Amino acid sequence: MTDFFKGIPEIKYEGPDSTNEFAFRHYNPDEVVMGKPMKEHLRFAIAWWHSFAWEGGDPFGGRTFDRPWYPQDSMELAKLKADVAFEMFSLLGAPYFCWHDADVRPEGATFAESRDNLYEWADYVLPKMEETGIGCLWGTANMFTNRRFMSGASTNPDPDVFAYAAATVKACIDTTKRLGGQNYVLWGGREGYETLLNTDMGREREQYGRFLTMVVEYAKKVGFDGTILIEPKPQEPSKHQYDYDVGTIYGFLKDYGLENEVKLNIEQGHAILAGHSFEHELHLARSLGVLGSIDMNRNDYQSGWDTDQFPNNVPEVALAYYEILKMGGFTTGGTNFDAKLRRQSLDAEDLILGHVGGMDTCAAGLKAAAKMLEDGLLEQALTDRYAGWDSDAAKSMLAGDLESAAARVEAEGLEPEPKSGRQERLENIVNRYV
Repeated sequence: MTDFFKGIPEIKYEGPDSTNEFAFRHYNPDEVVMGKPMKEHLRFAIAWWHSFAWEGGDPFGGRTFDRPWYPQDSMELAKLKADVAFEMFSLLGAPYFCWHDADVRPEGATFAESRDNLYEWADYVLPKMEETGIGCLWGTANMFTNRRFMSGASTNPDPDVFAYAAATVKACIDTTKRLGGQNYVLWGGREGYETLLNTDMGREREQYGRFLTMVVEYAKKVGFDGTILIEPKPQEPSKHQYDYDVGTIYGFLKDYGLENEVKLNIEQGHAILAGHSFEHELHLARSLGVLGSIDMNRNDYQSGWDTDQFPNNVPEVALAYYEILKMGGFTTGGTNFDAKLRRQSLDAEDLILGHVGGMDTCAAGLKAAAKMLEDGLLEQALTDRYAGWDSDAAKSMLAGDLESAAARVEAEGLEPEPKSGRQERLENIVNRYV
């Protein structure tokens, strides 16, 4: 045991009337919602990068946090960081964690040294996982921080960087598999461009398509039975990123015959950056059959960049889980808190309280979403609105040709009158639950 969280109790459910800051008001792990425990619906995971690797810096200032595992440059400190991480997972009752390679091990002088550091970290945490029952939701490779990736990883104009990226992902898939990870994520923060003056988008897209195909093939070859996920984001750090949003990625997957091999890990903040709502991206991914997992956070709506704050807006979160429940819930995916403290929040208790609030917000949203779905008012409104398309005549028209559809207008004297979309009524219905 370390003393990093000294004096902070294990977080327990005390109910909505509790005023104890170190207690859940809504997240009751074993409470049954729509036939299964809340913890199995939500499948919470803690992000290693924001919680333990991020040092509080921003583009205008450096480190603000002071942690006993800094400066994060040795395996001894990486192991201390892992000790603290598992203490936090246990305090919160979080069943999973997520990681990048660069979060958990120090950078070596060579690729082999960095890889071996990753493997040594895995050796160290496996007994902790077995002892606590805490699992790996997903692993991924950081191919955006080191300067070698400044022009991309798989999309880099230098084929040597492509090879280095392949070696990095191979090591991370191997480690994810060894840890029993249920998914492997690809996020292309540098898979994009800063200017078209030095960019061949067609070539880079081909490189990316081949790389993703190689990843899928390798995962199958080694028997990784988890889900391969891509995480959309339109920009930041790149001016334009190829994984812009759900629709863009789905078109890309279709081009390379990967739409049945790869799903998406969708983040609230990234949806906002792309000009969408979180529920828009989830709804579209669900409709296309590619919704895999989520990164839960929120953005500051005035700042214009990805602030990765903890979720605290129950109405937004409820609509997100409404889409997930309509899908039938997560399979290998879950709710990863891709959220970080504000750089002025320096204390260990801030780290705990941020997650307590986020977990409670998600639990309240889940319960509201379940009630909306069980009551069926929104679903009935959809059924009623599209009822005309359930008729045999409408189905026949949709399966026919343009001339046949056009002929109906004069033959039947069609002069359609508009019908109310009743948006205000539906918004009022949602507000009953949240």
